[in-house]
Amino acid sequence: MGSGKSTALAALGRLGAEVISSDAVVHELYKGEELRDAVLARFGAEVAPGGVVDRAAVARRAFATDRDRKWLESQVWPLVGARVAVWLEQARTKQPAPPAAIVEVPLLFEAGLEQMYDATIAVISDESVRQQRAAVRGHAAVDERAARQLSQDEKAQRATFVVRNDGTEADLERELSAVLGKLGG
Repeated sequence: MGSGKSTALAALGRLGAEVISSDAVVHELYKGEELRDAVLARFGAEVAPGGVVDRAAVARRAFATDRDRKWLESQVWPLVGARVAVWLEQARTKQPAPPAAIVEVPLLFEAGLEQMYDATIAVISDESVRQQRAAVRGHAAVDERAARQLSQDEKAQRATFVVRNDGTEADLERELSAVLGKLGG
């Protein structure tokens, strides 16, 4: 959280890659009946005032206990995986072929999903930078979320490519362009 995954995804899109954010997929799923109704049944009407899911309210409830967090993940991850699989199939058959099809997955290694992809990119940043970015974005339950994530070092060790995001967006885009060159080759 706060390493710049979304910024990196936008840069990869500008560089010609097909891109999708699993967070955007989750936002879309919360607008549908299946996931909305499931979280309402589990956590109550206060997580969806007026029938619209409040993700921060869901996060507060879900990250309060391991049991609730695991339940939410068991609801969300399969739905996201199915949507991303359809998207990937479409991206792979697009003409002209993009240099890569990139899926932003915040908990890729924690969910054990890395085998679904040909390569992985870990976007890492200095811890103080990450905390500042997360605070500015108003993320709920930051400490609880961070506690269940692998360290940046562990993610970097597991990733095919590591991109450091402590500089400017232009610096980040240059590094990602080099990665795309390796992926397309």
